[in-house]
Amino acid sequence: MSAATLRATPAPAPAPEQRRVVVAGRRRVRLSTVLLTAAVAVTTLIVLLPLFIVLFTAFKPTAEVNAYPPTLLPDAWTTANFDRIFTDLPFARLIGNSVLFAGGVTVFAVAFDALAAYALARIDFRGRRTLLVAIVATLMIPFQATLIPVYQIVSDLGWVNTFAGLIAPRAADAFGIFFLRQFFVALPRDLDNAARIDGASELRVFWQIVLPNARPAVLTLAIFVFVNNWNDLLWPLVFTTEREMGTITSGLTQLTGPGGIVPYGVMMAGALVAVVPLVLAFMLVQRKFIESIATTGLK
Repeated sequence: MSAATLRATPAPAPAPEQRRVVVAGRRRVRLSTVLLTAAVAVTTLIVLLPLFIVLFTAFKPTAEVNAYPPTLLPDAWTTANFDRIFTDLPFARLIGNSVLFAGGVTVFAVAFDALAAYALARIDFRGRRTLLVAIVATLMIPFQATLIPVYQIVSDLGWVNTFAGLIAPRAADAFGIFFLRQFFVALPRDLDNAARIDGASELRVFWQIVLPNARPAVLTLAIFVFVNNWNDLLWPLVFTTEREMGTITSGLTQLTGPGGIVPYGVMMAGALVAVVPLVLAFMLVQRKFIESIATTGLK
C-alpha cells in the first residue's frame, strides 16, 4: 500500500460509547469551571463588601448615613464629607505625620533588620543560635505588654509628641529579622565567598552581593512594615497627646458631631483618603517586586 493511499484513508470514527464519555467529560469540566468561577466571584464580593460600604458611605449626606433601614448606594451623592475632614481636622498635617511616621519606621526597620539578619545568616560567631532563639522568642510577647515600659523610657527621654518617640522604638523588629534571615540563608554562599577572596569587606558583601539578590524579600518586608504602621491606631494614641502630632488613624477618632454623635460619613471619607497612599505604594512596590524576581541572580 502506497503512502498516498495511507494518507487518503480516513481515520475510524469513534464508537458511540466513546463519544458519550468524551462529551460527559467536557460537561463535567465546564460545570466545575462554572462552579469555581461562581465561588470565586461570591468570595470576592464578600471580601470587597466592606470596601464598597466605606466608598458609598463617604458620598452619603448625614441624613442618609443615619437612616434606617440602611442603604448601600446613596440617593443623593455629595462631597461635603471630604470638605469636612479638612475643616474639622488638620488633615493635611495628619497625612504628613503618617507619611513621616510610617516611612521613617520602614526605612530604619528594613535597614536594621537586614543588617541583623545578615549577621545571623552569613557570619559565624559564638552564640549565634542562642541569639536567634532569643529574638524569635520575643515574637511570643504581645507588644501591649511592653507598651508601658516603652512609654516610660520615651517619656524619660523627653520624646513624647515627637517623631523620635514614634519611630525609634520601632526601628527594628523581631519578625523582620527572622524573615530576612530565612531568605539570606537560602542564598548560595558562592558569590559572597568569592567576593571575600577578592578582598571585599563584610559591608561590601552585604551591600553589593546579598542585598541585591534579596530584593524581593526586602520589598515584601518594606510594604508590610509600611502598611502596618500606617494603619496603626494604638501606638500614635499613646505616644502623642497633641492634635497636631497625630496620624490619620488617631486623628479620625477626634471626629465628633453634635451631642457626641460620630459623623460616620466624614470618618469614611477620611478612611477612603487614607487608603489611597497605600494603594499607590502597593502598586509601585508590586511592579518592582515582579521585576526583582525576574532579575534575581542575574547580576
